[in-house]
Amino acid sequence: MTTRWIFLIALGYYIITNLQWYHYKISRVIFKHHKQKWHLLYFVLPIICFIFLPHDIYFYLLIYFYLIFFGYWIFNLSNKLIFTGRVLRFFGLYIIFILFNELLLLSIAKPSILIQIVYLFPLPISLALSLVIEKILLNRYKKVAQDKLESMHNLIIIVITGSYGKTSLKNFLFQVLQESFKVYATPRSVNTLTGIIADINQNLSPLNDVYIVEAGARGLGDIQEIIDLVAPQIVVVGKIGAAHIEYFKNIETIYKAKYEILESRRLQRVYIYKDNIQPTICLVPIVNFPQNISNIEATLNGTDFDLEIQGEKLHLSTPVLGAFNAINISAVIAISKDLGMKNESIIKQVSKLEPINHRLSKIVVNDKVILDDSYNGNLDGMLEAIRLASLHNGRKVIVTPGLVESNKEFNVALAKAINSVFSVAIITGELNSKILQENISNPLKVILKDKSNIEGILKSITKPGDLILFANDAPSYI
Repeated sequence: MTTRWIFLIALGYYIITNLQWYHYKISRVIFKHHKQKWHLLYFVLPIICFIFLPHDIYFYLLIYFYLIFFGYWIFNLSNKLIFTGRVLRFFGLYIIFILFNELLLLSIAKPSILIQIVYLFPLPISLALSLVIEKILLNRYKKVAQDKLESMHNLIIIVITGSYGKTSLKNFLFQVLQESFKVYATPRSVNTLTGIIADINQNLSPLNDVYIVEAGARGLGDIQEIIDLVAPQIVVVGKIGAAHIEYFKNIETIYKAKYEILESRRLQRVYIYKDNIQPTICLVPIVNFPQNISNIEATLNGTDFDLEIQGEKLHLSTPVLGAFNAINISAVIAISKDLGMKNESIIKQVSKLEPINHRLSKIVVNDKVILDDSYNGNLDGMLEAIRLASLHNGRKVIVTPGLVESNKEFNVALAKAINSVFSVAIITGELNSKILQENISNPLKVILKDKSNIEGILKSITKPGDLILFANDAPSYI
């Protein structure tokens, strides 16, 4: 019985871990998982063996082998299961149903295929019931969040979306506006409906007068749900491109999903990246950015640029790296001026902007320059990081899994850019390993399937004076 219990718990652990990775969307776990072989090794084959193998010593040895193998898999995950309230509620239900099942089948001594199948019933039952309970709880929490927002009559809500740079734009806007407003922004990369509901209920203060929300999407309707909840007066649409195209299938669907942001019932002003395809219908003024930006100089020490806005020419300097961030900052400046901030305050805040962790942030360790761009997963951003790396006088090393949720063409373009700049290319993960190996020719190539070895590899092949670029970082389930 104990062995069976541990086996059943392991199956539940595998399922809930994958659901947490894919935002509890069963269809995404089944059809969008990047390592389908894991489903076969850790779920399908073990269940087949559990049902059909005779219960002799070899059966139990196989179960024990699976549990050891499964424990090793858990140990090596870069994104381990987080025991949130939702996960604990699932396991609570699951254990109750396993116990009920055991009591129900207690009098049946001889195992059979049918009995083995019945032993598995608690898993689908617990999953289905868990989804129902979580939906009920979400609707309750959503109502609490809506009531809280409606009670804050003077709160200005700004929602930011786009394919690239959402988190950076959000953080830059927060840093500039905090000079003149009591501003709060969704933390880290929180950009889903459930995350935003929790953030409103737990973190948004009644004393705040500006709330900045990042809105992400993996399908049609995701942003619409967020907009229906927060009803922003101001929305920002950054650059739209092919990020997450494997979910959307084509660029037209991406635009449709992103422009759901225009459906806010309280919409007053819209800011849209100027090179995007513009919406055909919008009932409020649209401000395109950047307008009249010039003299962009982006180096490893920071970014300078000139911006003409509302008839005035501003010169701006920021420690933030990347020419594309001049575009993000131009949107921040346009919004800040429309909210009444003075040029002097804006220029001062821009000069003090702090780089966002893991988004083209620079640190120096043991005389080695490290460009940490591990949270950037788009081609334009990675090419800019490579251009900046090329400005370094010493030897250059790149650590990358390539582009995730992208296509072969973009990964080939990335490989060609790597060829022209780096002495060593460390390729992590399996997803793009073949494409990158085939198209990277000049640098020394190091193939690293297990990222836990990366520190030792870097110590052995780098020396003082080197630059190391971490370009994107895919979790182990990718």
